[in-house]
Amino acid sequence: MRFVAHSLWMCLMLGAVIGTTHPVRAEEGKPALARSDGSSVKDHLRRARRARASGKSTEAHAAYKAAFEAIDATSVTERESAEIAGELGLCELDLRKFRDAAEHLAWSLERRKALSPVQQKRFDDGLAKAVPFVATLYLSVDPPDAEVLIDGKPIGRPRRTYTLFFEPGMHMVRARAPGREEASQTLDARAATESGMTIQLPRAAVSSAGEGEGEPGGPAKKAATEAQAARPSTQAPAPSATWPRTARIGGVVLTTATAAAGAVFLLRAHVVHTNLREANTVRREQGWTFDACRKASAPAACADIHAQIEERNLFATLGKVSLATSAAFGIATAASFLTEVAVFGDARPAKGLRIVPVTTSERAGVILEGAW
Repeated sequence: MRFVAHSLWMCLMLGAVIGTTHPVRAEEGKPALARSDGSSVKDHLRRARRARASGKSTEAHAAYKAAFEAIDATSVTERESAEIAGELGLCELDLRKFRDAAEHLAWSLERRKALSPVQQKRFDDGLAKAVPFVATLYLSVDPPDAEVLIDGKPIGRPRRTYTLFFEPGMHMVRARAPGREEASQTLDARAATESGMTIQLPRAAVSSAGEGEGEPGGPAKKAATEAQAARPSTQAPAPSATWPRTARIGGVVLTTATAAAGAVFLLRAHVVHTNLREANTVRREQGWTFDACRKASAPAACADIHAQIEERNLFATLGKVSLATSAAFGIATAASFLTEVAVFGDARPAKGLRIVPVTTSERAGVILEGAW
């Protein structure tokens, strides 16, 4: 009987031990995992610092990179994150990985307030050394929630503006967002240069495919779309209604050209006439008479006088004809406005157009007033 009681007591004690120890182990599992996350970053940092102190840049870079990739906002402070990114960038600078160095140093300096003044200076100096070997792009994206891809690879969390670094060469910058059409631009990246780029994603066109009669509002939407498509066509002018405007522009050009030509001809005629008059005054002082060139023994200079007279008369005639032609073109151009209103019923008549040829003894031209 004593043996049975003793056995029963041992079983009860064993069950109590098992029942009390199992929940404790279950609860200790999560804190242990959390500590392992934080300790992994610290382990990487210790390994990176030892390698850096020993001059092993490759090992230091691998350790800092592992620490940067293991950063967790719940276990690593902003100061530690900024320090890890900056030290990683300096290691990449030593290894001549200039684009990665510029990227991580810039990421660290965006959290400048968490860094000490000494760290800020070290990382600023490192970024200044990396920038001459890369191209810097200041990118603006609209809408700000669009995903940006560089050469087909996403670059991280969507933002409105980015500061990006590129190795020299051609690159493709693409953006996409739900409900928007994709947009892309090419970048010819050149070392030690800065450039800006803006990508705006237009709203995607609503497709009418799949709208059946059973869809709510399907027929109504279709009718509204057809009415909207038909409205511009009823307001568009007929092709034949556009020729008066074309003729009007040509008339203005011809009016101006002929008026200018007439002015040049008349000016030339006036110059020749002035030369003849001055030469005639000189010859009278030398004793010439009016009929000196009509005599059989006319001086040799008379041939030049006759040539100048013919030249004067020719230019005067050409000038008058050009001005008359200019006036005709001007009248025809003015009539084109009345033709467009009377024949084609244009509801937008010209406002106060006047074409006035102007001629004097010394100049000629045309005055155009109004809109065409």
